[in-house]
Amino acid sequence: MKVGKLFHRTMNAAFHYQDHLNRRIFLGRSATALGGAALASLLAQDGRAASASTGGGTVAPAGGGLPGFPNYAAKAKRVIYLFQSGAPSQMDLFDPKPQMEKRRSENLPESIRQGQRLTTMTSGQKSFPVAPSIFNFAQHGQSGAWISELMPHLSGIADDLCFIKSMHTEAINHDPAITFCQTGSQLAGRPSIGSWLSYGLGSNNQDLPAYVVLTSFGTGRRDDQPLYDRLWGSGFLPTQHQGVKFRNKGDAVLYLSNPSGVGRTLRRQQLDELAELNRQDYAQFGDPETQTRISQYEMAFRMQTSVPDLLDVSKEPKHVLEAYGPDVTTPGTYAANCLLARRLAERDVRCVQLFHMGWDHHGGLPKAIKGQCSDTDQPTAALIKDLKARGLLEDTLIVWGGEFGRTIYSQGALTETNYGRDHHPRCFTIFMAGAGIKGGMSLGATDDYSYNIISDPVHVHDLNATIMHLLGVDHTRLTFRFQGRDFRLTDVHGNVVKQVLRA
Repeated sequence: MKVGKLFHRTMNAAFHYQDHLNRRIFLGRSATALGGAALASLLAQDGRAASASTGGGTVAPAGGGLPGFPNYAAKAKRVIYLFQSGAPSQMDLFDPKPQMEKRRSENLPESIRQGQRLTTMTSGQKSFPVAPSIFNFAQHGQSGAWISELMPHLSGIADDLCFIKSMHTEAINHDPAITFCQTGSQLAGRPSIGSWLSYGLGSNNQDLPAYVVLTSFGTGRRDDQPLYDRLWGSGFLPTQHQGVKFRNKGDAVLYLSNPSGVGRTLRRQQLDELAELNRQDYAQFGDPETQTRISQYEMAFRMQTSVPDLLDVSKEPKHVLEAYGPDVTTPGTYAANCLLARRLAERDVRCVQLFHMGWDHHGGLPKAIKGQCSDTDQPTAALIKDLKARGLLEDTLIVWGGEFGRTIYSQGALTETNYGRDHHPRCFTIFMAGAGIKGGMSLGATDDYSYNIISDPVHVHDLNATIMHLLGVDHTRLTFRFQGRDFRLTDVHGNVVKQVLRA
């Protein structure tokens, strides 16, 4: 007991001393002119640190975006990013290399590899046998897009899709690669793309978050690479801009329901009193996170009504449900999340991201990729057709892709019917559709081994710059000063990929 009391006294004294050293409290309590001037200077610096470089340098109001944004007329009001976590194999889906059948089992030529780094999972292999895809390809639509037999539903809307076959990235392992796609950095801690969009553009729906995240487990590999909530975090941006993840089981959003015995009127009174306390706290200390806390409480109160309505698909027509496939009524499946993404788009949610796990196929790829395509092909096509039928595709941007590509050589044993593929950041394929995008085209090309890019390379920074451009944002202007530096999603890189844009 004595030790416990001593510990608490010591800790309380430490916190008390720390408070007195806190620059805001120390200067705020100072009655001298010097203290007042110093406080004003420090708060001005903090204000600049929490603002975007828009010319005016103003802090974004809750839900309203920044002054000056969008920078020009946007083609898209919202984006739905269908992230295929684990890295789909480009040469088994969208980048056919039929000539590789003649090279089956041959060692990957050094002239192709060019000394490029390998992961530790294959660097110790004595050989790198070429593994041609066992799946058939055909051309589809007026555009003649090459699509694998694994994607029959997407094949039916080939002329709505824009393939970029020359994507490349810097990371060779999953977590840094996904983090790089999301934040523009391999190191954790930067704001995600949805947070940047929420911060710069605000929200068009005051009853739902500007940035919503949905996750699903693929049947291709149920124990695939995990996802971490920091991937949709706000980093050093105000936390009101972080993504809100809807859960796969139970309540989609925790703590929305009132406790037993607490009605909506009483809850409203509690929040009003709590908001007043927070306003007083903000007036004394000026911490912007206090404002975030107020806005989040208010959003949660409004979501008590908006989220149940959003999730209730009972009034969806039968033909719509059937279009998304048999899993559409099972919460947490990719199909259910695609339908939910359309309903979020209808409600003008700024950024929706679906993360579908299960694409990490180091072994047993033929069987596993069939499961992944069964999960995703029909719902993805249904989502695009559904948006188009409702007139929403014209101002909704769709992005489909993973964090990197796969190797032409087999990881492990190669047989006539089985092979695996290692990570490959040098080239991979994504597709886009919708607002401002030229449908029915393919950009970029890879060599005969789908190993190196031979035309029109597109970096991850370029993709993110293009997404922001379509939403009316100049990626070089949406910045945030943190620790003495102006940060942005694309760091000091990135060019808009103008070849894929409609005039």
